Amino acid sequence: MTIRYPNGKLYTPAPSVTKTEKQGKTKDFSFSNRGKTLEDEINEANDYYLERRLAIIHKKPVPVQIVKVEYPSRSAAVIKEAYFRTPSTTDYNGVWNGHYIDFDAKETASKTSFPLKNIHTHQMTHMQQVTEQHGVAFIIIRFSAFERYFILPYEVLQKAWQAMTSGERKSIPFSTIEKEAYEIPTSYYPRIDYLPVLQQFIVAKSHGFESEEIIE
Repeated sequence: MTIRYPNGKLYTPAPSVTKTEKQGKTKDFSFSNRGKTLEDEINEANDYYLERRLAIIHKKPVPVQIVKVEYPSRSAAVIKEAYFRTPSTTDYNGVWNGHYIDFDAKETASKTSFPLKNIHTHQMTHMQQVTEQHGVAFIIIRFSAFERYFILPYEVLQKAWQAMTSGERKSIPFSTIEKEAYEIPTSYYPRIDYLPVLQQFIVAKSHGFESEEIIE
């Protein structure tokens, strides 16, 4: 099926983990996690939170306009071409502990930095608007070479983005990520239990407001 952006440009999905491994970049997955994408892991965590009534966080549906359909038989329809109706904003949003949560998920194979080309202008605009309304905006990054996960606050991302638009480097050094982001430890289930780490960020951001209990 062919899918295009609103401007008509052809949509090309990002390479999968399996394809990367075929190119010779091996990764150290546990048996239970082998082959999962970052999206799979976040969806798993969100299902866990929902089942236990800890949070309501979902992946945003992307509106698609179908323009070409073929009918190989009376009971079957095959979509051959479609367009994204509007540019996507971020991947996930929801409510947790009285906070509006809005974030994107990004993976990189780089061992030295997070490339800012993975972020789009309309996503930055959206996260800025969320922040202005006192929502919590961030991205979750997986450095696949190390199997390390981080919550990168929008404020840190914005600073790097502004530097890039001023002609400075087009990536965030891994050393900066380690210093200014919040690392998510991995566990058995869910693989990435990110809400307790998000709590740390919210408490730090509140600058003296009474902290809430971290989810155990």
